[in-house]
Amino acid sequence: MTSHNEHGQASQPPQSTSAIALLEDIRAGLDDLPLPLALPGADLARRETSAARAQLDDYILPRYRSLDAPLLAVVGGSTGAGKSTLVNGLVGHPVTRAGAIRPTTRQPILLHNPAEATWFEGQRVLPGLGRIRGTLAAGPGRTDQTGAPGASVDSLVLLADPAVPAGIALLDAPDVDSISDQNRMLAGQLLAAADLWVFVTTASRYADAVPWKLLLDAATRDITVAVVLDRVPEGAEAEVSQDLRGLLDREGLSGSRLFIIPETVLDPGGMLPAGTVDELREWLSSLAADAAGRADVARRTLNGTVRALAQRIEGIAEAVREQERAAARLEADAVAAYGDAATRILEATRDGALLRGEVLARWQDFVGTGEFFRTLEQNVGRFRDRVGAFFRGEPAPAVRVEAAIETGLQAVIVDEAANAAEDTDQRWRSDPAGRQLLGGDDLSGTSPGFPERAAAEIRAWQEALMELIRTEGQGKRTQARWLSFGINGLGAALMIVVFSMTAGLTGLEIGVAGGTAVVGQRLLEAVFGEDAVRRMADKAREDLAVRCRQLLADEPQKFLQRLPKENPDLAQRLAAQAANLSRLAERP
Repeated sequence: MTSHNEHGQASQPPQSTSAIALLEDIRAGLDDLPLPLALPGADLARRETSAARAQLDDYILPRYRSLDAPLLAVVGGSTGAGKSTLVNGLVGHPVTRAGAIRPTTRQPILLHNPAEATWFEGQRVLPGLGRIRGTLAAGPGRTDQTGAPGASVDSLVLLADPAVPAGIALLDAPDVDSISDQNRMLAGQLLAAADLWVFVTTASRYADAVPWKLLLDAATRDITVAVVLDRVPEGAEAEVSQDLRGLLDREGLSGSRLFIIPETVLDPGGMLPAGTVDELREWLSSLAADAAGRADVARRTLNGTVRALAQRIEGIAEAVREQERAAARLEADAVAAYGDAATRILEATRDGALLRGEVLARWQDFVGTGEFFRTLEQNVGRFRDRVGAFFRGEPAPAVRVEAAIETGLQAVIVDEAANAAEDTDQRWRSDPAGRQLLGGDDLSGTSPGFPERAAAEIRAWQEALMELIRTEGQGKRTQARWLSFGINGLGAALMIVVFSMTAGLTGLEIGVAGGTAVVGQRLLEAVFGEDAVRRMADKAREDLAVRCRQLLADEPQKFLQRLPKENPDLAQRLAAQAANLSRLAERP
């Protein structure tokens, strides 16, 4: 048995409490739902998110919190269908205005039994709409809509009328096909908040597209619909009603009640002749008097709406997945572009490309071209003596080799970083989401200060290479003096060995560059031994690769920082909530 609180409203059984907790959790998660990327379906997903919030706020949560509340029957329909006239006929006196000028900008009126005012005066249902208390006129004429003339159409006029049976309330909604966007939106909002629809159409317009779009929505929500076919010419009742009934059956609305109002002349007060709407009035009254029947209608509509919400939430979850996939695709594009740039830089350090131009010239200045090569071909002892004297006497050329390598390598790194930025920019601009994130900003160049950071990293690599030579030379007594006097020369030689692969060089370049590289290798082998030289070259090459990758790792951040913040559990959470809603909708 259901207990009631001090306001006469029902307290919730445990199953309703758990349902409310689920629904409130879903509602909280829909606020600020991140759908920032400009994907083809993003606008629709944002509208669906807004509609889901409205479903929860305007109908699902209020109904779950107040299962005993009166049914809300919204009277809706097309322009000029006779909604207001019908409502006046149901209560037996004028309470709403049938406007001759379209759109009618009056307030929607919610009629309720005086004993049930507390159900509607607060924000229980349609919390986004204000409340205006209306009063019945003392004599014939239209209801006094207190405060309505100066009010906007974002509020309800509440009217307590004893002619409305307890257990049901009537809400006269704006035209569903109004030329006013605001009126159409409000009509849709009110219909979505209804337990029951009283849908008014005419014999000449019952097949119009706009009303049927809403009726199909009602079918998906399994809402109870009463269709009122107004202004049916005499003698056409059977034909028109049969055609309309066929349409209702085909569109999943076979359970809808159909009421016929013949074409007639209104009295001087704008009222329908007595008895015209008796059948509809009696149906509503019997429904209001039947507590079990009302509960069935409310539960059917509630379950149907929750089922529709589950589908909507699942669609939103898929939209979130699309956002995640798009963000991952853009991130992968940026990472791949800079990864390719790092690969090209390392290829340039292996294919002999750096043994051209200034580097080659400075190395040849350093080692000489005639006597040095002849000395190289003689015995190792004489070679060591020659090199030792050379290093002790001429340290400056070795430093110039280092400087040339720094300049050449920096140019390669900066150029490839710029290529990666341009590649990323092009990839992102070919994608709608990336194009939106970039806007009018040009990120196709390197970041400010990148050339300086590249030069500093190269110098750090050269210093590490020198330290490698010092470390390798420790304990080698016979070579200690070459390390003491020729550290820069040996460092320059090791750099040349690191860049000594000749793939990519052609013609005379192979002979010249390859020959000079051999000089450096032989020089180092004479001092450290073949295995040590190979080990040092591999370690120096790997250190350079690590530094180049680290240097480029920060560059794509100017793109990646524009991506939305990741929320990896969001889509999964929404999908789980959709599944929970589907199960909730199956509860009796």
